[in-house]
Amino acid sequence: MLTLAAVAEDPLVLTRRLNLNDGSEVVFRPLVHADAERLAGFLEELSAESRRLSPFDGYDLGAARKLCDAIARYDKLRLVLEDVSSGRIVGLVEFSLDLHPADIARYREAGIHLEATDCRFGLSLADDYQGRGVGTRIFPLVVDVAQRFGRKRIILFGGVLADNPRAIRYYEKHGFRLVGSFTGRDGARSFDMILDLRPLPGR
Repeated sequence: MLTLAAVAEDPLVLTRRLNLNDGSEVVFRPLVHADAERLAGFLEELSAESRRLSPFDGYDLGAARKLCDAIARYDKLRLVLEDVSSGRIVGLVEFSLDLHPADIARYREAGIHLEATDCRFGLSLADDYQGRGVGTRIFPLVVDVAQRFGRKRIILFGGVLADNPRAIRYYEKHGFRLVGSFTGRDGARSFDMILDLRPLPGR
């Protein structure tokens, strides 16, 4: 089973190259310390709507450095999508391997007891990469990462906003089921969704 320390020591263990539907290529790989400036470029270019749907603590070089400094230090695993031709970061995938007490309480109310073998997941794409089937192409890799860390279910990082039908359709298409709704501190309504992963062969 993989660990955050092992991935930090050898990022190639989770590095994959993908051909997109339009013929372009991206590399799916762990975030590394040298990514700070390119990650800042990704964050800074996100539109106001993308920021609303994918909230980070900030959208500048300071925020990017904070994400890079956290590599293998906490419970987070972050992977990027890098455009091969330009070297530009065009996506950020986040896993949280620990569960937040608020998530545990909400799911319990829905009759689901979250366990240590569950994880949280979130995906953000550059505006010009949205609607191009990129999320669908990388989803098998997302599942593979979760399983290699010994996870059996995936929940959504902070849920999915109820007024984001495209994301809801995306998650439903990939097997997530809706288990409840809640209102965030900002008054916005969101849905909780969960995905049961199929056991890996031989497990």
